[in-house]
Amino acid sequence: MIASVHTPVWVLGEALMDCMAQADGTLQPLLGGSPYNLACATALQGAEVGFINPFSTDVFGQSLLDHLMASKARSLLPRSHLPTSLAVVQVDQGQPSYGFYREGIADRDYQVADVVALLEASPPGVLHTGSLMAMPPEHHKVLQVLAAAKRLGWVISVDVNLRPRVASDVPAYLQAVREVAAHADWLKASDEDLELLGWHDVTLANAPSLAAPWLQQGCSRVALTFGAQGAYLQVGDAHTQGAAPRVEVIDTVGAGDTFWGNCLADWVLHDSVTHPQLAEQRIAITLQRALQAAAINCSRAGCQPPTADELSANLR
Repeated sequence: MIASVHTPVWVLGEALMDCMAQADGTLQPLLGGSPYNLACATALQGAEVGFINPFSTDVFGQSLLDHLMASKARSLLPRSHLPTSLAVVQVDQGQPSYGFYREGIADRDYQVADVVALLEASPPGVLHTGSLMAMPPEHHKVLQVLAAAKRLGWVISVDVNLRPRVASDVPAYLQAVREVAAHADWLKASDEDLELLGWHDVTLANAPSLAAPWLQQGCSRVALTFGAQGAYLQVGDAHTQGAAPRVEVIDTVGAGDTFWGNCLADWVLHDSVTHPQLAEQRIAITLQRALQAAAINCSRAGCQPPTADELSANLR
């Protein structure tokens, strides 16, 4: 058994290298993967974080593992001899677009039974997933893990984080995402995600209506992000929204991961997982901290979430 002062946050997802296209045509490798970014962002706030998917034994895998551990998170499964996944990222006016290399790679080299055994051996916590884990055929394994986690009393967090350009069959991908999201207790989606899933009038002003279907399907906490406009957060019957702090944006890589990771950290560190009334009372503070953390991240190249001390100093 793993002893814990706080509820653990475990992350099921991709860890990869974001190969950033440079003006001269070269590629600069940066650590990435939405769930990996979230794991680091959450751990940097002081939460107990475990990353489930294996890291490669290659040089990129070692870099990812070193950075995860430097962020005070733990790797939970043995390493894989398969290579690290790659994403080629092109940034246009601060907005990233992605091309992925995802076949025969380390973070998909896991067995459902091994993950379930880990979940069974730990006190229940928060299990986060989303992004490329919801893409067929990977979502079949993920759905099995989520079903087992639910039976064991884990809270399920999902970041929709759609990547339609990677999908060979976009309608099948969107259906798989809906199936994964149906397991969510807590859910985050961006304005782009909502539009791709078929929502209309996707604006911050209309956020309560956009959140309503997720709440009706069983989510108790929903965050909707709207880029520079800001974000909306609902916990039970309590809801709030806030504008994005003004910063000089270098790029938005990892902004959503940092935002949601800081929400998760705030909830587990203030004992509001099993006491939702505490999360309702803190909702404005939670949103403010998450927005500020995302803004700090946007002022840096790539995904570089703030530490707890950096965030507190910035808020002061």
